[in-house]
Amino acid sequence: MAETLQELLDAIRACQICAAHLPLGPRPVLHVSRTARLLIASQAPGTRVHETGQSFNDASGDRLRNWMGIDRATFYDSSRIALVPMGLCYPGRLPQGGDCPPRPECAPQWRERIMAQMPDIRLTLVVGSYAQQHILGKGRVSERCLDFRRYLPRYFPLPHPSWRTGAWERRTPCFGNDVIPALRACVQAVLADQPLPVIAPAPAQAET
Repeated sequence: MAETLQELLDAIRACQICAAHLPLGPRPVLHVSRTARLLIASQAPGTRVHETGQSFNDASGDRLRNWMGIDRATFYDSSRIALVPMGLCYPGRLPQGGDCPPRPECAPQWRERIMAQMPDIRLTLVVGSYAQQHILGKGRVSERCLDFRRYLPRYFPLPHPSWRTGAWERRTPCFGNDVIPALRACVQAVLADQPLPVIAPAPAQAET
C-alpha cells in the first residue's frame, strides 16, 4: 500500500539519519501539498529557517520573492508552491564561514518519495549550486541561469539568492533585463494554471 503524504511527513519529522552531524539537531523544514504546481528546489535551511520552521524566512527569501515577483502570502501558499531543499535540516557552518553543504544522506533518502506525493508539479525553480548539481548534473550556476531557456519548460535554474549574489547581479545586467522578466512570466503562468509563455530568444549581449 502506497504511503500517504501525512505518513511521509511523519517519517521525515522523525528522521535521525544524520542527527550526529547536525549542530542544532534535526528539524526538517519543507512545505508541500498534493496540489502544488510550482516547486522551489533549494539547498538547505539557514539558522533563521531552523529557528522559525519556515523556509526562506530571511533576507535570501526576500530576494527570491522579488525575483519571482510574488508576495509572502503567495510564496507560502503550499497549495500552489512547494518548498523542498536538498537537505531538510540546517547543516551547520563551515570553518571559513558560510553554511555547510546539505547533508548527503538527505536527498537520496527523501527526495524521490516527496516528489511522488506531488504529481501536479509543472515547473521547478532549481536554486543554487547544490540543487542544480543534484537535479541537472555538473555545470556552472551562472551559465545555467543565463541559459535558462535550455531547461524550460520543466526547470528554471537560478543562483542562490544570498547577499553574495548581489555583486554578480550588478555586473550581469542581462540577469535583470532578460532572466527576471522571463522568470516572473513563467511563475505567473503556472500559478494561474495557464500555459507557459513563449520566451523570446536571448538578446545579443554577453555577460560582463
